Amino acid sequence: MRSFDVTERRARLARRHHLAPAARADTVESATRGPVCLHATDPATVYLSARARMRSMAVADLEGALYRDRSLVKHLAMRRTLFVVPREVLPVVQAGASARVADTESRRLVRDVEKAGLVEDGERWLARAQAAVLDALADGREATSSELRAEIDLLGGAITYGVGKRWGGEAPVGPRVLTTLSAQGKVVRASNDGTWTTSRPRWATTKAWLGEEPAVLDEAAGRAELVRLWLGRFGPGTLQDLKWWLGSTVAAVRTALTDVDAVEVDLAGQTGYVLPDDLEPDLPVDPWAALLPGLDPTTMGWFERDWYLGPHRADLFDSNGNGGATAWWDGRVVGGWHQSATGEVVVDLLEEVHERARVALEQEAGRLTEWLGGVRVAARFPSPLSLRSGRT
Repeated sequence: MRSFDVTERRARLARRHHLAPAARADTVESATRGPVCLHATDPATVYLSARARMRSMAVADLEGALYRDRSLVKHLAMRRTLFVVPREVLPVVQAGASARVADTESRRLVRDVEKAGLVEDGERWLARAQAAVLDALADGREATSSELRAEIDLLGGAITYGVGKRWGGEAPVGPRVLTTLSAQGKVVRASNDGTWTTSRPRWATTKAWLGEEPAVLDEAAGRAELVRLWLGRFGPGTLQDLKWWLGSTVAAVRTALTDVDAVEVDLAGQTGYVLPDDLEPDLPVDPWAALLPGLDPTTMGWFERDWYLGPHRADLFDSNGNGGATAWWDGRVVGGWHQSATGEVVVDLLEEVHERARVALEQEAGRLTEWLGGVRVAARFPSPLSLRSGRT
């Protein structure tokens, strides 16, 4: 059985995710394909993740790909998480992950509106509400969630939660209807009325935004292709890594591994998997430094993370499993980073590193400070390290 040690896994990560300087990408599309797709729950993450993987990038480069060329698309997918995916991967993500999310979210919404007494027949209400949204967005129109709620009575109403609790309140049902349509692949987040650090999407039908209906794949084919893509960019990895990344089941992942003829390999005593044509040894890479944002796809890409995270999980991941901003040296996490009150990027080391690493990380901090140009990025999911230091 082929064995992979952590050194080789870290070299693969550096090259395939475009993080080593010599492997950095020239376009935002290539930077996105490196880790398959980019996390977009926090709007700033997309830009900071792409920038970390490119030789040079301006905000306008990514905005052009998202809103002008539409070569990249925001889409709700694995683990009910918003991603930016290459346009050609959209049908695969829709079949292999998003359709399952759509089914779960639709059933949950139907149950919630019935339980709250808003409607008697939740399924009928949801079908009518979805049809009304699609009708309102006909002929290529874009509209915000607020505009749609003001026009469509079926999107009115809210569900009360946490009665008597400090965190209680009301959640409008209109945005959840858009969530189901998005996961079904019928609407997309189109233009953004906010800055690059904020998300104020205007919604459009997928056909109007992309100029065509995406190809339709069956679930098994989509899931197998997602597993193939993940193994090609993140492999070798374990069954649990894939189950977590896909938000799927062990049985479904096992079937997909069989469908792509994945090969078992040894990961320091654990069973891992790679594609059958991906067994050749990887050459070492020169030591490299990177500062990645919270929810970066590399930080979040595996479930079993000790081989690159070491003892720092409790410092850099919150209780819900959201990874914060990380500082990397030569394929492993050695700390985090934050912005000072004046916008300067500051590295927060969690362990002693040698002088070469410290200097390289400081240089990365200087480059990121210059790129941000005074823009402050507030972390949506600050890490315990940030909170402990009083910095977010």
